[in-house]
Amino acid sequence: MRILAAGDEFVGTGLLTSAVRAELGTAPGQDGDPEFAELSLPWPIEPFGPVGGVQEASGTEEQVIEAVAGAEVAVTQMAPFTGKVFAAAPDLRMVSVSRGGPVNIDLKAATAAGVAVTYAPGRNAAAAAEFAVGLLLAAMRRISTSSAELLEGTWRGDHYAYANAGVELEGTTVGLVGYGAIGSRVARVLVAFGAKVLVSDPFADPAKITADGAEPAELDDLLRRSAAVSLHARLTEQTRHLIDADRLALMPEGAVLVNSARGGLLDYAPLPGLLRSGRLGALALDVYDVEPPPADWALRDAPNVIATPHLAGASRQTAERAAAIVAAEVGRYVRGEDLANVANPDVLDRFRR
Repeated sequence: MRILAAGDEFVGTGLLTSAVRAELGTAPGQDGDPEFAELSLPWPIEPFGPVGGVQEASGTEEQVIEAVAGAEVAVTQMAPFTGKVFAAAPDLRMVSVSRGGPVNIDLKAATAAGVAVTYAPGRNAAAAAEFAVGLLLAAMRRISTSSAELLEGTWRGDHYAYANAGVELEGTTVGLVGYGAIGSRVARVLVAFGAKVLVSDPFADPAKITADGAEPAELDDLLRRSAAVSLHARLTEQTRHLIDADRLALMPEGAVLVNSARGGLLDYAPLPGLLRSGRLGALALDVYDVEPPPADWALRDAPNVIATPHLAGASRQTAERAAAIVAAEVGRYVRGEDLANVANPDVLDRFRR
């Protein structure tokens, strides 16, 4: 069997091939060991972007077409699998994507070509949840901004003044927008801190939210009641700019807002004014409407802003877990078992192993 391992600088090609071999119980040169074609992509050293109609991809269609020739299976995180690629890869039967959603795959074209596409839900849930809580703590207790000021030579003793002091998580109402694998982990951590947690997610089971120690709430009610809000929803046409100017205006004076999910969930235009007026007390971001933000980004000189370069899922364990999840799908394919996480289940009626 020929397998394309299209890695990058995070989920590397070697990590993918090693995980597949571990799953199949093979070693280089051993009978049954797959023939690997390898492709190394430049993400995250170079930002991802749209390629041939798919989103958040790295590399070119031409690179993938050349590398995938003769491959029955492909494992990747960022390679663009477009209609053009599928048309040029008649031997391909499965693409296993090591991320929470296969946005770099043209699912319609894959289904038309009879190619099953799998993905890796929850691969970065622990890392992203930890990071979101870290941003929340940093914003509420001024950890990052006061550190930057001190390193620039300013000792801000006035941060200890009552009017400027931070707010503890214990006893504070925190609203979570979205309750998937990441949001639910964040909730359990915040409950352990002693926070009162509200959750808005129309698709979540209210009984599970309650069992986790949180309280279900409608979105507008959550925004009105929460001293801090953290976004964890998936980006869809329905959730784009879910938190817009009108909803930002519902938040209490001086509230904290964290977005480590997707930039499109938030309307960024009102944020500089809200921060300068004090209506918004602090803002912590790991994702943006444009990545990376432009040189004239309006939030660069706004007060009380924490900004990190889309790092929430960047842990070594995430990369290792992602490789293991896609390797497990390769193992199921080789053994003729049902695939676990199929993004285009319609293909299974005519899926050929």
